Amino acid sequence: MGIQIYNTLSRKKENFVPIKPNEVSMYLCGPTVYNYIHIGNARSTVAFDTVRRYFEFRGYKVNYVSNFTDVDDKIIKTANQEGISTKELADKYIEAFKEDTGKLNVQPACLHPRVVDHIDDIIEFVSVLIDKGYAYESQGDVYYRTRLFKPYGQLSNKSIDELETGASQRTGTESAKKEDPLDFALWKEAKEHEVSWDSPWGKGRPGWHIECSVMATKHLGDTIDIHAGGQDLEFPHHENEIAQSEAKTDQTFAHYWMHNAYLTVGESGEKMSKSLGNFITAHELMKDVSPEVVRFALSTTHYRRPMPFNDTTIKEATTNLGRIKSSYNNASFRLETSVDSLENDHDWLKELSTLMMEFVTEMDDDFNAANGITVVYQLVKHLNRYLEEEMVSKEVISAYQETLEKLMLIFGIELANSEDLLDEDIDALISERNTARKEKNFARSDEIRDLLKEQGIILEDTPQGTRWSRSE
Repeated sequence: MGIQIYNTLSRKKENFVPIKPNEVSMYLCGPTVYNYIHIGNARSTVAFDTVRRYFEFRGYKVNYVSNFTDVDDKIIKTANQEGISTKELADKYIEAFKEDTGKLNVQPACLHPRVVDHIDDIIEFVSVLIDKGYAYESQGDVYYRTRLFKPYGQLSNKSIDELETGASQRTGTESAKKEDPLDFALWKEAKEHEVSWDSPWGKGRPGWHIECSVMATKHLGDTIDIHAGGQDLEFPHHENEIAQSEAKTDQTFAHYWMHNAYLTVGESGEKMSKSLGNFITAHELMKDVSPEVVRFALSTTHYRRPMPFNDTTIKEATTNLGRIKSSYNNASFRLETSVDSLENDHDWLKELSTLMMEFVTEMDDDFNAANGITVVYQLVKHLNRYLEEEMVSKEVISAYQETLEKLMLIFGIELANSEDLLDEDIDALISERNTARKEKNFARSDEIRDLLKEQGIILEDTPQGTRWSRSE
């Protein structure tokens, strides 16, 4: 059957059929660079990096483009507050993004286009929409005639009547310039102390939605395979992208629309966002938590499932990743004492092939990373069984270890270069063990002790508390 993708546009899973055989054109809406990315933003970046890695694992060449929005109201406001130019602010946080995502082992996109490098392309794009009657100039602004695009609302499953009710409640200077409350800005007239460019409609700057339409079509073509982003971008951003792009090109903009769900925080499962003020930046989080653990937590949850992000999430990821790393490292040690071959140990090959088929089946089902990593846990279980055998061949150990390494790369974990547990990770596990012992959950307490022992961490329980040290 091949890979199936849940398409937001059709609201069902569809077989993936690329425009070009064995190639994938994929566009991800990147960050607006006025601050460090929060962990919710990082989820989107990691989720679609994992999707990209799986496509490559399955033999596809992926042309992956993700933009930087470096002209925006928030950027202008923040730059003015800090007394620097918008370019200086954007440059600062683009570098911060690269540093943070580098720690999370996110592969750089094939191209990271910036809005400021595409102003002429944006002006040309808007001019075509005006010539075709889909847009109009009004007092230095340019707006898109939303009602003229008949399929508008199809992606977000919203009706024009529903949108009209919400739009009619908006008032202000911009609304007075519009022919219709539903219309949205393609170009904005320059205001005092704002960065601007010359255009046929006077000095101004691009609207937010037009940027991605221009950069996606310029670098990937009028029709692309996959357009991806966070769930919060479905409306109005992606809805407007479809309207603009298809009005200009008379072509389908994207065949598949993929959206990752929110991270949630607190007992009520509230969405994490900067507007709600309940966020933590990836930059700050990775000062206290291993980036490898953060990556593992983000990449092994199904991208369409809301993900609670809390201490429990980090503890579980630390434990599970530690178990995988321990098995991998123990395999390296066992290779030194295993025999070259054994006559009667051929069943392992069928067993390993079955596990690989199960992994592919799960991941082909809309990149179900949660089920995929469960198969990896089964692989680790089998590997550990072989490691405990008195006689085992190098061939078996090597095959399982290499397969484990290959599968974990899809989740962004490089076992061959994997770091040891950080001190704070060890402290967190000991704290969890202490809690388990108080609650008389001795199975969990022993599990954590054994995991730490496998990682070379020696525990000593004293009246003053648990002390630990690394074995030589």
